[in-house]
Amino acid sequence: MSEKMVVVIDGQPQLEYDRSKSLPGHQQSALDRMDAKMDQGIELPTGHLDAPNALQRAQFVALQLVQAVREGNEAMAAATCAYLALRVPELQQVSAEHKPVGLHLDLIFDRPFMNEMKIEFFDPSKSH
Repeated sequence: MSEKMVVVIDGQPQLEYDRSKSLPGHQQSALDRMDAKMDQGIELPTGHLDAPNALQRAQFVALQLVQAVREGNEAMAAATCAYLALRVPELQQVSAEHKPVGLHLDLIFDRPFMNEMKIEFFDPSKSH
């Protein structure tokens, strides 16, 4: 299990959750309430699901997380980020990209987030 989960929106890291820090009891209870609410069904872009599995729940919560970040709703962003990090321990990144056709969301399990560095190469043959 990775210690950290990172939320990346349009290529920029927005939130990072450190799994090594324990969650207070009242916040743990809030995650349990989220699960109980999802037990009654969820609405994904693909349609309504009466009994969502763990991955479908993660997609649903990730969509709420991206919306919360976009709207500046810190409490919802923190709760949904904690839910994903703790309920899906193998999740390393939530990556969302706004495209002309809508939001593209990826749950990334196989690699941690790395800040990309742009490297400009100098071609000495073109300096004459």
